[in-house]
Amino acid sequence: MLAPLKALEHLQARLHETINLLPFEQPDGFASLILELPQALTIAPDLPGPQFHFAHNHRGDLRAGYGIAGEWRTQGSERLQTLRLAAQTATANWQHLDPDETGFLGFGMLGFAASPNTPPSADPDDLPNALFWLPELALCSHAGQSALILTTSLPVQTATLLPRWQARLDQIVPLLALPALDPLTPAHLEQHVSDADLKTWRELVCAALDEIEQARLEKVVVCRRLRLEGHRRFDLTRLNAALTYLFPSCQVINIRRHQSSFVAATPERLFTQRQNHIEADALAGTTSRAEDAERDAAMTRSLQTCEKNLREHQVVVNAVTAALQQCSRHLEPPDGPHILQLNNAQHLWSILRGELEPGVDVFRLAELLHPTPATNGQPRQAARDWLHHHEPLERGWYTGAAGIVEPDLTGELWVLLRCARIADRIADLYAGAGIVAGSDPLSEWRETEHKLAAMTTALQFA
Repeated sequence: MLAPLKALEHLQARLHETINLLPFEQPDGFASLILELPQALTIAPDLPGPQFHFAHNHRGDLRAGYGIAGEWRTQGSERLQTLRLAAQTATANWQHLDPDETGFLGFGMLGFAASPNTPPSADPDDLPNALFWLPELALCSHAGQSALILTTSLPVQTATLLPRWQARLDQIVPLLALPALDPLTPAHLEQHVSDADLKTWRELVCAALDEIEQARLEKVVVCRRLRLEGHRRFDLTRLNAALTYLFPSCQVINIRRHQSSFVAATPERLFTQRQNHIEADALAGTTSRAEDAERDAAMTRSLQTCEKNLREHQVVVNAVTAALQQCSRHLEPPDGPHILQLNNAQHLWSILRGELEPGVDVFRLAELLHPTPATNGQPRQAARDWLHHHEPLERGWYTGAAGIVEPDLTGELWVLLRCARIADRIADLYAGAGIVAGSDPLSEWRETEHKLAAMTTALQFA
């Protein structure tokens, strides 16, 4: 492995050798330069300014982006169609130069809030409703190989671009070889009032059960927000490391535009698209874990045979199947339900696989699949309308989706669960529970407590 200074010198030299091969006089579009890194990456550094970070420990995947080469923001019922048109234009003239033959390409980030009609926030730190973003500097790592990607809009002059990209390398390369941070001593977190409190939660769940009994809803997912305050400023690098360690089978996500960060450790993939192949998760039906192995195994068996949880899971499987049937040539029978075990919870999990019709991209798949009954309810529009009138908080990006978009507009999106909005010493945590016939308000409250514990535990070490 090259020492940090040697790695920086090497990358600066490669930048000087190759930058003039880029099509700087092209009248529009984007150009990316891909430079191989000397070591695999497990975590991306936290830098000032806009950035995003996606890391999955078990898969050995990492994608991170810094700065803005291009961005498009929108909201409303046509938000994904609007972003699709922007992405098609941006990627139509996107040139890639890969002198080290890494095989990597530039990428963008797509993310959006739970509802397309969330009113604009009065807080300028909040994320926009929907966003497609091409970073100026990106990191990617997979299967032990890593690369750094620099992207610019066109046209541009070399004399302007070269010093800016040199400064980017100076900023990030020395941080890539730093050893992992030692965990801090667990800190006490002050808990503020939950939104909703237990009394309001009981009323909300009972109201939902009335709708289900009247057959106006089959399922609805209600959520709560918990505010925690630390005695020190939360360190996002340590938080990412803690979440990656504690939840290696989850996608750890960190998105920041201004001063606040939106962080998630989500077990639920909305879908993965590779060319015309699709995989989508159906994740619903939850129980907790136990330290005692025999009791833990008994809880697993109970989850596998629980009529209420199996019914909740099947609602999601049916909805994902119906969505994919609208854009697929072929669908395989659902694979599952299996058990997805996390440190603090276990879920019923099925995978749906198929072959897509030509021309289907991540934006179309997001339209069809989001929101699933696992985060919203069924029927979709009736559940969304009920939540709009009854849920006592704005979800923002909680239960929205975010992920990576490739230049061919395929990619992968994850449902934003086990989330927190973090600003300085304040963290607002979100968790929800699916309500179906047979749900008990207190049991569902306990389920949200287990889900909130995922982020709470990690925050103690940040």
